[in-house]
Amino acid sequence: MQASFVVNLGDQAHVPILSFSATSPSLASLRSSYFFQITQTDSYQVRAIRDLVECFGWRQVVPIYVDDTYGEGVIPSLIDALQEVDAHVPYRSVIPPSATDNEIGEELYKLITMQTRVFIVHMMPNLSSSLFSKAKEIGMMSEGYVWIITNGVGNRLWSMRPIQQNAMQGVLGVETEVPKTVELNKFQMRWRRQFQQDNPTMNVIDVDCDAFSLRAYDAAFALALAIEEVGMNTSFGFQKINDSFNSTDLDTFKVS
Repeated sequence: MQASFVVNLGDQAHVPILSFSATSPSLASLRSSYFFQITQTDSYQVRAIRDLVECFGWRQVVPIYVDDTYGEGVIPSLIDALQEVDAHVPYRSVIPPSATDNEIGEELYKLITMQTRVFIVHMMPNLSSSLFSKAKEIGMMSEGYVWIITNGVGNRLWSMRPIQQNAMQGVLGVETEVPKTVELNKFQMRWRRQFQQDNPTMNVIDVDCDAFSLRAYDAAFALALAIEEVGMNTSFGFQKINDSFNSTDLDTFKVS
């Protein structure tokens, strides 16, 4: 929802929008001339999940995903990929973004009553932490259950607390591969040094430059190169709108 709004805003104002975090395949259908998806869509990672399901011969899989654009965006591609290996989706478990522990527990108890024991979790780390903590509490992380996480969680495992990671022991997952290069190592060293200067009270060991961070840097770098390509004589500035108007009123935005 938020991504679609920003894309429409960019179209109205004729301002390029570079996104490093919007991964929903549905955004490609917007046909915007000003929106650039600087990342792989979620349709790519479902191939790895499909191969994993095929390798172990699982025939029924239940996706558990957050009830928003991010969660719903991957589902069509995921179901199509699973059908290619004769794996069926008898049920979809949809979790509200603001779900309480009790609400998550009710949904998990519903899953216990079903025959399916293979689950694919597609949500952000904060919600997945609550999900797995509750699953462990009620015995769903024991032998006989299979849990697969998408890269929304897999790419950010480093940011989770030990107690959250412990609740996920035995989980299979997909993570975006970032090839190790000399340039990448140098960049990460500079980034940690700068981060420590900006945040002297934090332990730099507890932070890392994950795939999302690198995409953000690449997007900003690409934008800087594009501005240079336009020409050094080009001037940029902001046009002040009438203060009597609401700053959130889209009618007050001007075309660039």
